[in-house]
Amino acid sequence: MSDILDLLIIGGGPTGINVGVEAKKAGLNYLIIERGVLTNSLFHFPANMTFFSTSKNLEIVDIPFISHTDKPTRREALEYYRRIVESYELNINFYEEVKEMHQASSGLYEVSTSKSQYRAHNVVVATGFYDQPRMLDVPGENLPKVKHYYDEAHPYVGQNILVVGAANSACDVALETWQKGAHVTMAVRGSELYDRVKYWILPNIQNRIKEGSIPAYFNTKLIKITETTVTLDTPEGQVTLENDFVLAMTGYKPNYQLMDQLGVPLTSDEARKPNYDENTLETTKKGLYVAGVLNAGMLTSKLFIENTRHHAGLIVNHIKSKVKTPA
Repeated sequence: MSDILDLLIIGGGPTGINVGVEAKKAGLNYLIIERGVLTNSLFHFPANMTFFSTSKNLEIVDIPFISHTDKPTRREALEYYRRIVESYELNINFYEEVKEMHQASSGLYEVSTSKSQYRAHNVVVATGFYDQPRMLDVPGENLPKVKHYYDEAHPYVGQNILVVGAANSACDVALETWQKGAHVTMAVRGSELYDRVKYWILPNIQNRIKEGSIPAYFNTKLIKITETTVTLDTPEGQVTLENDFVLAMTGYKPNYQLMDQLGVPLTSDEARKPNYDENTLETTKKGLYVAGVLNAGMLTSKLFIENTRHHAGLIVNHIKSKVKTPA
């Protein structure tokens, strides 16, 4: 059993890093644990992805984010957050997954991971949502050809691709795979593409659909996947298409199984947001905090890095306020 920590931070993304920096500045005994690599979610973004946000809006702490263009790339973001961890010499463990947590009668949190056990006065959950895709829940979704994460276009050259979704990821993937020689079809639940698709992407994808280069079925549900076909339920009836890969760009959600294990209280509405104090980010369990995009629950389009950068300061300031100063 390790020494008692002032603060255990679960999640090594931008928010977890930011909390770690503030904790170090405040002189707290802290540790960050991350189930994967540094900024695991960003690492699993498409290799050629460009952020919608500017580099200025992705900055945390006091280290500037310098990018070659106004819209930084995934590679530049990974390097930026790595430099922060290195510059501040943050205490962070990688490839360490939380298995269980409970609060002892003393008030301390006891956390078991895949590698160790910890005791902490305070815990911050900053796990984001990108690790948990929204499933299609259709027959055949478990086939190897169905992908919920996209890396690059090369594996799909010359293949029949169905892209499911209407937001940024779906439009990006449809265009990039089509440009590299894939035969792309889109299936969209609604009557149109998401109106907040990146402004430099939306006209392009709309024009490709209009000219027929990328056929798109609107008001449509994917209802069946086989090894060689997909079946769509369209307004004109069911359509079966030849298919090699399904790229389900349907979004992601928080890891509710982990939050249940950690005892994070949730709101009872459809948003299923963590139940926390807006001023301190402390949940209804004393000493248990939530931070970052996780705080939006299922409303994943509401919070981003740029509008959660203040979370670290709120949490660490509240923890400091609870520590009694010796007379």
